[in-house]
Order: sequence, then C-alpha cells, then structure tokens
Amino acid sequence: MSNYIKLTAEDGHPFDAYVAEPPQPAKAAIVLIQGTAGVNSHIRSVADDYATAGFYVIAPSLFDRVRPHIELGYAPNDIVEGIRIATQIGPFVSLKDVAAALAHADSLFDKSKVAVLGFGLGGTLAWLAAARLHPAAAIAYYAAGIAEKANETPCCPTLLHFGAKDSHVSLDEIDKIQTVHKDIPIFIYDVGHGFNCPQRHSYNAEASALARNRTLDFLKEHLLNEEVKTPL
Repeated sequence: MSNYIKLTAEDGHPFDAYVAEPPQPAKAAIVLIQGTAGVNSHIRSVADDYATAGFYVIAPSLFDRVRPHIELGYAPNDIVEGIRIATQIGPFVSLKDVAAALAHADSLFDKSKVAVLGFGLGGTLAWLAAARLHPAAAIAYYAAGIAEKANETPCCPTLLHFGAKDSHVSLDEIDKIQTVHKDIPIFIYDVGHGFNCPQRHSYNAEASALARNRTLDFLKEHLLNEEVKTPL
C-alpha cells in the first residue's frame, strides 16, 4: 500500500512524502532519501521494494522547497536540473526535511527501529543524518559528497556501497573514507555510478541484487536484532 502524506519541517516548510507500507504490520522503518532526480518512479519503486521486505518506508520530497512535485529522469538535462535544485537548497536545509521524516517515523516506531537509506545525493544526506540526526542505522549508495565530509562521524551503524568505475567517486576518495572510518563496512563493486537504478545505462542487476541483500542483512541485524550472515 502506498500514498503521499504531508510533513512540515522545523522551519515551517510543508512538503510531500511518499509512503510505502507492507501488507503485514511493519516492525521497522526506513527514511528513503532521494537522489538528484527527486522522488521519481525509481525512488518510489525502491520504497515499494523495501516495503515488500517488511519495512515502513517514507521518502521525503526534498525538491518541494524549489519545485514542488517535480520528477526528473536521468538524461543529461535532467541531471543538470537536479544538481541545480539540490545546490540551491543546500544539504543542511535538506536535512531539515529528512529530520521531519525521521520524526514522523519515530512517532510510529521506537527510535531504535528507524534507519536512513540514500542514493547519490541522498547517500551524502544519509551520511550527514547518521552524524547529526541519530537514526538507528544508515546506508548510502554511491554518494559523491561523503569524502569531503569524512570529518563527520556517524553516531550509528553505517554501511556504504560504491562502484569501482564511478566517475563521480574516485577510489582515492573511497580510501580516504575507509582510512578515517576504519570500522565502517564499505563494499565496492566493479560497476559505475547509479548501478542500482534500472533506468540508468549504468544499471547492473548482479551488483544491485548483491547490494540489496547486504543492505537487508544490515537492516535486519541493526533494526530487528536478527542474526544474519552478510555475503562477502
């Protein structure tokens, strides 16, 4: 089951959020943070997918601050527009909307049962949320902004996914993150940026499935206290 709800950030900004719920009562929640294409059909499909795995998923529409209800794709012009909007808003203003989504999830679940999960731009915001907003766990996919924010220290278990062929994130930058945060698990796949998105030419089904399994194991371990063996 899915629908949109209205949330309000601490600065009074109202915005939409996409919610996907499992058929059975959820035991934990995920705040799903969009990339530069907004809460588009891909992000909604990710939300729906994790809902089928038993999670309550809420995806705040971060671009509502500039262009409400916008949905972008992955053509060059769309990417440029998404970066423009994201830059205009800025990460720390976007965090206010992420915080509102976390507060909503916290009102429905124990705080120990709420994680953040982000892709690209959203991965960087998930990293910042892990350091500043204290979710129970955080997962970031191919986030180009983490290396320059490596001085931020997550306050919760955090998992990172990167592509070895990502033109937005160099292996040196990944090494920097790992050097500063030796305890954070980082998985590197022989793929490019956006490998989890079927709407992109860089999509890789094998890497996407493996990263999803690792993410689910991570969520089950840290939100549901289930013993799992993460595939290496």
